[in-house]
Order: sequence, then C-alpha cells, then structure tokens
Amino acid sequence: MDLFSSAGLEADAPRPLADRLRPRRLDEVAGQDHLIGPSGALSRLVASGSLGSLIFWGPPGTGKTTVARLLAGETKLAFVQISAIFTGVADLKKVFEEARKRRSMGQGTLLFVDEIHRFNRAQQDGFLPVMEDGTITLIGATTENPSFELNAALLSRARVLTFKSLDAEAIEKLLVRAEAIENKPLPLDPDARAALIRMADGDGRACLTLAEEIWRAVPPGARIDTEKLGTLVQRRAPIYDKGQEGHYNLISALHKSVRGSDPDAALYYLARMFDGGESPLFIARRVVRMAVEDIGLADPQALVIANAAKDAYDFLGSPEGELAIAQAVIYVATAPKSNAAYVAYKAATRLAREHGSLMPPKVILNSPTKFMKSEGYGSGYAYDHDEPNAFSGQNYWPDALGRQSVYEPTGRGFEKEIARRMERWAELRREREEE
Repeated sequence: MDLFSSAGLEADAPRPLADRLRPRRLDEVAGQDHLIGPSGALSRLVASGSLGSLIFWGPPGTGKTTVARLLAGETKLAFVQISAIFTGVADLKKVFEEARKRRSMGQGTLLFVDEIHRFNRAQQDGFLPVMEDGTITLIGATTENPSFELNAALLSRARVLTFKSLDAEAIEKLLVRAEAIENKPLPLDPDARAALIRMADGDGRACLTLAEEIWRAVPPGARIDTEKLGTLVQRRAPIYDKGQEGHYNLISALHKSVRGSDPDAALYYLARMFDGGESPLFIARRVVRMAVEDIGLADPQALVIANAAKDAYDFLGSPEGELAIAQAVIYVATAPKSNAAYVAYKAATRLAREHGSLMPPKVILNSPTKFMKSEGYGSGYAYDHDEPNAFSGQNYWPDALGRQSVYEPTGRGFEKEIARRMERWAELRREREEE
C-alpha cells in the first residue's frame, strides 16, 4: 500500500525491498503529485497546521498507509494504525481510551484505519464522537467507493482524497530507485522492462515485489526477454488499466456493440474486461443502463434481466456470477432497440425546466378544504375507471401550455403494442372533443 524511497537506508538491510524503499518524507512519495505536490491538497493542509479527518480512496500500492504515517510526523501527532479486518468493538474502545489519555497530556492522535469500509454501519458511527471532540484525527483508507461503503455521517465529517494508480513514469522511478539500492540493474531487456511495468498494474508494492523475484531467480550476468519474464513470475500483464483510458474504451465498445445488436462483439469486450480485472458490478450497472437507454419499452424484460444479473452476481460472486452478467449482455444485445423512453424523458425535462411554474389544471387537483372546493379544485373531474374504455380523454397539461407530445414509441418489439394503444387513445380523445 506504499510508495518508496532509498534515502538513508542500507542496501543490505534484511528487509523486503518495498520496506527499504519506503519514503521518509512526503516529497519522496511517487505518483501522487496532485496531493503532495507544491499546490497539492495535502501540502496545503500540512502548511495550515490542521489536517482534519480524511478518507484516502485509491487502489492498493499507491501510498495510502505511508502518507498517513508521514502526515503524523509532519503534524506531531502520535501515529496509531489498525485494520478494520482484525479490529472489534472492544479494540476500538481501547484505542479511543488511549487517545484520550494522550490528549490529557497534550498529545494528539492520528488514527489510521486500513480497509475502513470493512467496518459495519454501527462501527463506523462509533468514530463520530471521538472525531467531533478532537480525541482523534481519523484517516481511513479504502479501495472501495466511499459514497457506497461509508456512512453519510462519517463522510460529512471527513474529506475524501483520491489516490491514483501509479503511471508508467512513476513505476519506472521506483525501479530506478530499486536498482540504486541494490547496486545492480534489473536483468531485463527493454521490452521485458516495459512488460514488468504493465504487470504492476499501477501498484508500487507489487512492482517491487516482482523486481525482487527477478533478482532472486535470474543468474548473475543473464538477461531475460518478455516471454521468459512471464514464465518466471507467472503473472501476465493486465489487459488494460482499469482506472485509465482502457477502462473507458472497453466499456464504450461494449455499450456500442450492445446498441448495434452484435452479441458476439459484446461478449468479446465483456470477456476482455473480466480478464483485465474490471469490477463485475461496475459492468452490471452499465448493462442496466443499456437496458433503459437503448432498449427501454421495446422489451421491458431487458431491465428485469439486467437487474437479475446484478443480483445473481451479488449472490454467486466470481467467477460463477460472471456468467449471469454474460447472459444479460446477450439478452440486451439481441433485444429490439428503442431510445424512445430516453428521448421522451429528456424532452419532458426540457419542458419542465422551461415551464416549471405552470399550475396543473384545477380539474385534476384535489380539494381538501372548503376554500379550494369553492375555487373549483377538482370540479368536473372524470374518474377514468367509470368512463367507457376506462378513458376520459380529459386534459392533464397546464392550460397555459396545452397538450404536448414527448413520447413517440417505435414500431419495434413491445413498443409496437404501446403505439397501438396510444393511437386508440388519441382517436378516443378526438371523438370526445367532437361531441
């Protein structure tokens, strides 16, 4: 979970390479300039002398733990680290009590909670009093979206800072530092070195762990290529970077393939995303979006199937649940297509914004008071169930606006039946107006 520097450490220290390269100052942390650069958010907080509670959100190996430890040093706070995986309520109470004792002696506490999203809602609420009274400065680390995994009350008291996956340049800097501390180059040809950087997948710790494996396994004086590297470390370069361009390119390709009714291409891109480590629930959410945006009422079952696939994945997990998402992708790709509901909603939104102050016709409003009844509220309302064909044909639009048309069903799939119904209602409405 950390990024590293060789400053002041002996090359022969009997510790893992990642630990020996751990930064000793904030400016040694690689790949997070948006946070610890001259105008970074954390740099400004340190300069102000007050951190406040923070949530660090980002992938593994991006420096969350190391930065928290360094911040404690910068702000003269006692650093206490716990993991939500191994910490229970009794442990938390003990940590809070020790922090209170420190505060009574003039020493503040920076409590770093790794995997904070693993705490349940009640446990998360337990942090609120000690955050509010200043007993602790909380820094929580999570790889999951805080909006979904953390209590609103906790988020309202903490600022979320996003840690980015390390790019190729940052990973290369780590390798150069590692070579300096080991006093020897990595035995890789240029293509293999580039492959190693891709294998790290933005994770600095993973990169250094792989580098150690290579130094241990390759004989002195030897040099290996990409093929031998893959055999040596038994780890293939990721299909794409989940946080960068490939992530957006492949989900776009999947969506467009579904829209274009090509289930084969859709499955191909789906498989690439699964193989690259994309979150299946992210894909499932996008399939639900496809069902409502590109199919809509041409096949109302599409939304049901997409939601069922998401629930099935929640129930089964990986890899079994991935098949449910694949099945949903085939369904939406082969379903009749219509964006009529999507277009209609946008049109209705535009009308609402342009004419949002208009009052509905009084005839369709309730009259809960005598005054409103005397003003004509509800007067003359026709109860559709009592009308022939269960259709009154009365006007529901504001009188000043008049009847508008925003939903125009296609002749595809179930929308063909919807179009038939709407045409019949239009005919009945005309007949009523002619009476």
